[in-house]
Order: sequence, then C-alpha cells, then structure tokens
Amino acid sequence: MKKFFIRATGLSLAAILVLTGCKKMFDKMPTNELDNSQAYANVYDADAAVMGVYGKFMGLADRYIILNELRADLLDYTVNADKWLRQISNHSATVENPYADPRPFYEVIINCNDVLFNLNKMYAEKKISEADYRERYSDIACLRSFLYLQLGIHYGDEVRYVTSPLATLADTKNEGLFPKVSFDALLDSLISFTETIPFRMQYSTGSSLNITLDGYPTSKFFINKKCLLADLYLWKGNYNQAANYYREVMETSTPEGEGENYYTQYKLGWYGTAGSLYVGYTVTGGNLSLNFGSGWRMMFQTAMNTDHGTREWVWSLPFDNKFAPANPLIKLFSPIGGDYLLKPSQQVMDMWNSQPQRPYTYSNVTIRTELPFDARRDLSVKNLNGQNVVMKYLYKYLNWETSAPANVLVKNGDWYLYRQTNLHMRFAEAANRDGWHKLGWAFFNNGIIGAYDTAGSGNNITNLMNTLDYPYPYNFDARYRQTAIPFFRGLWYRNIGVRNRANQPNLTLTATNKADSLIQVENGLLQETALENAFEGTRWADLLRIARRRNDPSIIADKVYQKLLKDGDPNAGAARAKLMNKEGWYLPFKLD
Repeated sequence: MKKFFIRATGLSLAAILVLTGCKKMFDKMPTNELDNSQAYANVYDADAAVMGVYGKFMGLADRYIILNELRADLLDYTVNADKWLRQISNHSATVENPYADPRPFYEVIINCNDVLFNLNKMYAEKKISEADYRERYSDIACLRSFLYLQLGIHYGDEVRYVTSPLATLADTKNEGLFPKVSFDALLDSLISFTETIPFRMQYSTGSSLNITLDGYPTSKFFINKKCLLADLYLWKGNYNQAANYYREVMETSTPEGEGENYYTQYKLGWYGTAGSLYVGYTVTGGNLSLNFGSGWRMMFQTAMNTDHGTREWVWSLPFDNKFAPANPLIKLFSPIGGDYLLKPSQQVMDMWNSQPQRPYTYSNVTIRTELPFDARRDLSVKNLNGQNVVMKYLYKYLNWETSAPANVLVKNGDWYLYRQTNLHMRFAEAANRDGWHKLGWAFFNNGIIGAYDTAGSGNNITNLMNTLDYPYPYNFDARYRQTAIPFFRGLWYRNIGVRNRANQPNLTLTATNKADSLIQVENGLLQETALENAFEGTRWADLLRIARRRNDPSIIADKVYQKLLKDGDPNAGAARAKLMNKEGWYLPFKLD
C-alpha cells in the first residue's frame, strides 16, 4: 500500500491548530507514515497537507536566493563562503555542488503531486466540498508550476516534467519514464496545465486557510495564481495575455469600492501621512538627512498585516522563532548571529552610486540641488564593522539604529517572493513589448498622471492624465481634479511610479523610432529592477528572460563579468566566455 509522509513542519502544525480549533484532529497524534485512507479524511487533513507542502517549500528559501541572485550580478560571496558558493557565483559549478542539485525542488514537486492526487480522490469521494477542493487544488497546482518554472530557469532543456502521483524521487532519475523537455516545451506544458485550474483568486474570506496567525495574514503565504500565469506568459512571449493577468492583480482591491485600498493596494499609490513608502528625508536647521525611521525601508520591517505590508507585498512567507523551519537567511547575510556568507557586489553599489536623486525641496525651498546617489543603496545595505551587509532580510532581526539583535537567538524574518514593484515592472515589460512603450516607461518612472499630463491644461482634463483611448489592459484613468468642473478622481489617480517613489528623476529616452524606444525602455527596466528589487530573488530570471528574448548572451555575460572583475574573482574571464554560449547559462543537471 502506498504510504504518505505526513510529518508536518512546526509552522504547519501551529497553523492547523489555529485554523481548525478542532482538538479531535489531534486526539491521535500521527506517526511519520499513515495510509492515505487515514491521512485524507476531511478538509482539516487537506489543510494540513497544503501547509505541509508549504513548510517543505520554505526549506528552499536560501537555495532560491543563492541561485537567483548569486548567479547574477548584484550579490557576491564573502571570505567566509565555501567553494560551493564561490562556484555558483563565478559559474564554475560542478554536478557535485549541493546548490546545483535539482533534487530539493523535485522533493517538493513530488509532495505536490501526491497532494493533488489525493485532493482529487477526496472530492470524488465527497470528503471535501467543491469550494474547498477548488481552492486547495488550484493553490498546490500553481505552486508546482512555480517550482517547474524555477527548474527551467536554472536547468534549461534538462528538466523532466513529472506529474504522476506514484512517482518517487528515484523514478525521476529514469529518463525512460520521464524524458527531458526543452525550456520552451516546459513553458507550453505549464501554461496549458495552469490555465485549467478551477480557481484563480486567493483563498476566500471565511476559508480556514485565510486567517491571521500570530499577526501573520495567511493570505500572503500562498502563491498568487494570476501573477504566476502572467509570468509564464511573459516568459513565453505572449505579452498581451501577461499584461491582462498583471492588470487583474493590480486591481485586486477594486471591487472593495472607494477607500485607501481601492486606490493604493498593488497600484503603487500614495496613501496616508506616512509617506507611502517614499524615499524620504528629514530637515533640521537646513540640513538634509535620509529618513530611516519611515518610508521605503519600512516595507522590510513592518508586519504583513499593516498598511505597508498589505499594500506592498503580494507573496511573502514568514520565518518565526516559534515555528519550524528556522530562518536560513540570517545565516547567509548577517555578520551577527549568522555566518555572513553573501554580500552586495561592488557592481550593484556602483549602480546605485551612478544614480543622482532629484533636487529636494522643503517648504518651497530647495535644500540641495542634487543628491549624488540612489538612496535605496543605504536603505538596502549597511556597513557593519567595515563590511557591506544586505539588510533587506535582517530588519526584523537587527535593530536598524543599533545594528544589534534584541535576542541573537530569535531570528525572525521573511522570505520575500513577490511585491507590487515586481508586478508593475513586469507589466511595464509586457506593455513595452506589446508596443505601448510610453505606458511601459510611465509605470517605472513617474506614473500615469506624470507621463500623461501636460502643462497649461487648465480645468479641462477630460483627455489628459489617462490612457482611456488605449485598448484593455492598457487603458488607465488617472485623472484628478477636485476643484475643476467636471470633477475627476480616476481609479489610478494616486499612481506615482517606481522611480518617483524612490525620489529618482525620470529615465531620459533619446530614441527617435519605435524599435529604439522598445530597447531603451527595456534596458531601463533591467536597470530599475536591479536598483529597486536587488537581492529579492528576481535578478537572474530578469537577465535570462531578456537575453533569451533578444538572443543576446552578452546581456548576462557582460554583467556577470563586471561583477566578478570588480570583486577580484580570477574566474571573471572564464565566466564571461562560458556565458557567451547559451548552454553556459544553465546549471549541470544530475538526479542520481
């Protein structure tokens, strides 16, 4: 009889205890293995299975960051790193490298396959309602597709697409059972499968998987299905369909009706008096200083159930000292209580240093005409005892003022997987590729109202501050006039743009034709994703997607070469030569 492994993580058990409030579930504590007939009896067992898969998935957090950032140009290894991390950074990884091992991904995929099979069986046997089945099945189906997308990104045409519920890790090694599929064919399969899921929203209000657990809104735990579908279409080159899905996510809160969320959640809109996560400053006696106590940095420190967390983060999983698994990101990044294995590259520091900010005006007085660097540098990185440290993952562990932990053993933090800036810049990427270059430019510069307003418009703004003459999903209404007649307050009137929120000037375009505009906007996006989302696990995918699209290996090779060269890695030249060949983009794939 097939056995089902049900040892849940601490997070899973703690969550299920709260989710169900049902003591009878635990009258008999499970052994490590139970027959499926015992393990899938009701919706609470289904919840336990879902949370168990996510607990297993959280074990990939450090691998996800290492592969998606260390392989690219923004993150480098420290003197404390072992040879395996150095290999990943300089693209000399061998099949023995534990970080190049695809098996941890497949272990979670096999768990997904088992859960999907048993959810189907539960539904057929009427052990679970249709509504509960649709939500849980769709969630795990999308998580599996996300994992396969990651395998394609890192292993190219070597991936084996395994969906059988009976497959084991040993079976995946058998190419006769599961032959290799090309990355393009894998994308086709993922799109075809994921489009069939019966439910595309997040867990509904009232669901036992949509609660607040110890201050954590569990709605943020689970993959956003529409973001995944949009990303799959973006990779495939179906830009209009990608933009459709991104637009739907950006307007998640629209059905709520007018209010702060209506105008701001996932719309990169200003709100309240707290600066709306702007890069901000304090002015004392005419002197200007960067504001660390509020603004942009706070999205990495405040709880997910706050306004900042609710409006910025689409998908984030918490590491809490009370639950397993332990936070592996403290070990990677912190010199206090961690091993300090990874650090910002000189390349990313130079990128921030090359971005002067806008002149800053306070009470109608220009305090400084130019601030010589992108302030996101100092909000993302801190120098501790002469060492540059990535702080995005440490703000819930190290006090931002003292750089000391409240308790060195309490290593709380988050695995950040998707936020609204990913959403906006990927929408911009799709819009630009679909021919709407100005709109793509607007989304990562000064927003819709900034790009589509004109001086001297007076009271008649009917045809300004909007793109209503564009087809869906590119038709946005950002009109705003409170004193004019007619009165306007469009759904997107608070949209401010990524660079505008960071107090950065607009990217200047010099193109004189559409082809050049497309490339300049795309190059600008590639730069802005680095400046805004550095270290968050998106960089290698961004470089690879555009290199594949343009059939231009230098997009990857040159950036990695510059990183290695500036950080003194003797393998810089060899890495560039390898990456100029497309086969060199991918890790060695070995399952046995």
